[in-house]
Amino acid sequence: MRMFAYSTPKGEPRIGLVYEKLKYDFTRIWSIFKELKSSPRTPDLYFIQIMIEMENFSRQAIDEVVEEVKQVRGLDDLLIRGEINFDVPIQRPSKILCLGRNYAEHAKEFQSSVPDQPMFFAKLPSALLPHEGNICIPGGIGRVDHEIELAIVIGRTCKEIAIDEAMDVVAGYTIANDVSARALQKEAKEKGQPWTLSKGIDTFLPIGPFLVPADAVADAHSLTMELTVNDELRQKSSTAQMVFKIPEIISFISHYVTLQPGDIICTGTPEGVGPIVPGDLIQAKIEGLGVLRNYVIAG
Repeated sequence: MRMFAYSTPKGEPRIGLVYEKLKYDFTRIWSIFKELKSSPRTPDLYFIQIMIEMENFSRQAIDEVVEEVKQVRGLDDLLIRGEINFDVPIQRPSKILCLGRNYAEHAKEFQSSVPDQPMFFAKLPSALLPHEGNICIPGGIGRVDHEIELAIVIGRTCKEIAIDEAMDVVAGYTIANDVSARALQKEAKEKGQPWTLSKGIDTFLPIGPFLVPADAVADAHSLTMELTVNDELRQKSSTAQMVFKIPEIISFISHYVTLQPGDIICTGTPEGVGPIVPGDLIQAKIEGLGVLRNYVIAG
């Protein structure tokens, strides 16, 4: 089961659902479900984050909604037909945090040590880019790299959460590409400056295409991941290689930063990062989460 945000040909925002390998308009399914329950429709229930905030985002909850609607009517007229204009699955995260050097081989390829505790930095929400959107590289910034990452979406507010409870606050998982202006990052490091510019440029965080509920992923720590550029394999690894696992990451961050529904945590990239240039096609794949596809253009 996978969910996604998209817009109709008229530009109307919607939530989509991949159910039994077919794509459905879940916004309409939800509206029918609310009518069956004789309860008011939730205003603006278009984006997945609102479902998360309502604690309705889980495989079990979504199954219950779909099955109840199926009992009284068919779903054929709710199929999504034709091309889909994808949106980012999370529209308004209060924050986006990313792990640095969370794969030992990636740290090694940059002659860096593995940190003794999770090391994180922030990307800007304005950097978000949907599936099939164009990564736009401004002129004169030098080398820019791809970085495939498993992204976590937080499901409820948490502060100072214990490691053994941390997985309970994960709403779901998606694919992220932490595009990095490597030359700018190197220059900032040499000057002792923060990395914000090199990480936060518009379109430098493609994410999606789907958000998969946490309870639909058997083991987030054993997912194969690979990234290709123009069909050339650049990165191939597994989330099993993460130095700090998801519970450790969430617990550590939450001791300093309050995490809120819809917040995104990118868990780090494996070895094999490399340069991208205008004209490239980047495809990032994580087992069970789909394929995130983006072209690169000049700014």
